[in-house]
Amino acid sequence: MEEQTRTNYSRGFQGAVLSLLGASDYELTVTGRREISDHYVRIDFTDGGLLGAHPVHPTMWIRMWFPDGRKVHQRGYTLVDPDPEAGTFSVEFALHDGLAANWARTAQAGQVIAATVMGSKFALPEPAPEGYLVVGDPAALPAVNSLLDAIGDATARVWLEWSHDDDRSLPLHAGPNTTVTWIERTDGGQGLVQAIDAAAFDAQRWHAWVAVEAKSTRAIVALMKKKFALPRKQITAQAYWTA
Repeated sequence: MEEQTRTNYSRGFQGAVLSLLGASDYELTVTGRREISDHYVRIDFTDGGLLGAHPVHPTMWIRMWFPDGRKVHQRGYTLVDPDPEAGTFSVEFALHDGLAANWARTAQAGQVIAATVMGSKFALPEPAPEGYLVVGDPAALPAVNSLLDAIGDATARVWLEWSHDDDRSLPLHAGPNTTVTWIERTDGGQGLVQAIDAAAFDAQRWHAWVAVEAKSTRAIVALMKKKFALPRKQITAQAYWTA
């Protein structure tokens, strides 16, 4: 399995494009795993030189290549607790139906998986905004925590969508000025959109960070512009998955 992940699987068109764009490839080795909840697992890796070549930044993510027959497909995951000196980091997986989750369910120490670095760019806005509007879910939780760590004591209003009861017990790095609202996923994500709509205020001097399901992300970005009066340049948004 490990040897096939390195050499024998086809990456198809996506892999070819990333290669042409000069993406950097690495081999990650699993060193351990921790079950955070029934639906969430953290897997530890050695980085294969990745952190030595790419400076760490908030919400930093990589593309990992997961097997599907004789092919592999890439999925983006945020680095958790990256340690450049030790050459280690972790990745947290929300367990649902999918290639990445299926791999994570059985991953054991010693397994090797390929990873690519391309496209991860984020820096805290300057000058600092009055506050942050943050929207995520368990899939985006590592990135949310990375952002909250980076902003420290800054004011933040966070909405997190949950599907399983134990989602609400997942570790959240809320600061002293962070307000957190958990919203159950209902009606294909409409519950989250409606909750954010109801909380709208003039946030012209704030910055929004949004990373949930694709349709919900688009709807929330539209709300941030229309109801929160945010210019598009003050919105960081990325659809993390598709229903």
